[in-house]
Amino acid sequence: MQSQKKHPQLFSFEFYPPKTQEGAASLQVVYSKLATLNPDFFSVTFGAGGSTRDKTFDTVVDIQAKGIAAAPHLSCVASTKANIRAILSGYRDNGISKIVALRGDLPSGTMSAGEFRYANELVEFIRQETGDHFQIHVAAYPEVHPQAANGNDDFKNFKRKVEAGADAAITQYFYNAEAYFYFVDRCEKSNIDIPIVPGIMPITQYAQLFRFSEMCGADIPRWLRKCLEGYGDDREAIQAFGLELVSNLCQRLLDNGAPGLHFYTMNQAAPTLAILENLTR
Repeated sequence: MQSQKKHPQLFSFEFYPPKTQEGAASLQVVYSKLATLNPDFFSVTFGAGGSTRDKTFDTVVDIQAKGIAAAPHLSCVASTKANIRAILSGYRDNGISKIVALRGDLPSGTMSAGEFRYANELVEFIRQETGDHFQIHVAAYPEVHPQAANGNDDFKNFKRKVEAGADAAITQYFYNAEAYFYFVDRCEKSNIDIPIVPGIMPITQYAQLFRFSEMCGADIPRWLRKCLEGYGDDREAIQAFGLELVSNLCQRLLDNGAPGLHFYTMNQAAPTLAILENLTR
């Protein structure tokens, strides 16, 4: 992982846009707590088919206005060149300089992604429209994208995003560090030298984790699944176990050259803060 050791270790945190005023107020408390850690940026997700487009924009602009770098997600699904161009213009006008460019998930019943079929096309369009204004982050899948035909095809798709102009990658979350190390080694052999930041999902409850993992294709190793099942409804025990497990995973990743960590916070501060506190001991 020599190439990854060249990159500074930076931390970032991901939120989803709140749907209510109460949710917005709660999120402000969350990101105010996480801001004390001086993250590289906060990212804000983009709902399936652009369903949260306006809420994403409003949340990102609010975060940026408070002096914290914000990175909105942009999705190919249900997007046109005209509306992406308008969104990019709005973000530039509000001082946004980071973008997370994704293919996105097709909503149920949707047959067409829109004018952009794949994330590399979206990355290429952003570069054509805005030059080097935006630092573009893309997704990486150490355990292979769930819709990819195979690992080789998935890696070729990732390489196309890099060649289109991506500056960095954020991985899907995982609990098998070897999958990440293998992916990074493969990138090095292909002369891909952008930071590949591990995505980290804190473990706070089993049912939610299982549901998310089924949807996004993240693997829960059998031993981990059996351990979590063994705790039953003992949420406190699950959280204590998860904290130790994920803290150890993060430490191993950083010790072996990972260029930082990107936390999927689920709009909560405490689990991420606890992990990072363990890493400073």
